[in-house]
Amino acid sequence: MRLDGFGHLYNSTLETGIRAVIVLEHLRPVRADLPEMVLFDHVVVHTGDHGGPPSLHTAVPGRIGELLVRRRLVEDSLRLMQQCHLVAEAHDADGITYQATDEAAAYMELLETPYSEHLKRCSAWIGDEVSRHTKVGFKERVRARIGDWAEAFEVATGAARRA
Repeated sequence: MRLDGFGHLYNSTLETGIRAVIVLEHLRPVRADLPEMVLFDHVVVHTGDHGGPPSLHTAVPGRIGELLVRRRLVEDSLRLMQQCHLVAEAHDADGITYQATDEAAAYMELLETPYSEHLKRCSAWIGDEVSRHTKVGFKERVRARIGDWAEAFEVATGAARRA
């Protein structure tokens, strides 16, 4: 999809940022760090792979590999949504985490397209699963389906493995 002046919207920083805002709003009051946001972004578009509602995006072969390229996009999208005052960044003992701002709920209510409504359902499912199983439990369930994505990310990027 292309709109003059906006460039490509599919999997753009803007679309990814909107997904982040909606996921974070459904996680409230839980915060998420960047690796968790990368995982949540992958899961929100592929909920059908994880026992949730039908996936937001079409299933394509090799979609697990998307995790390796999402980090920069998700990071940029969170920065964009901070500039829009829809995401807040916190620095504490847990490191850098993100949460939806108070303005996020009002913004989310304005989104009424079929895609947006589907995104809200997929995000609500993630929020419900995290509430039911905790963030750690949810991530364990996802990893059981897709493997240890964090390890694959570290190998692909050359990041040092922490003991």
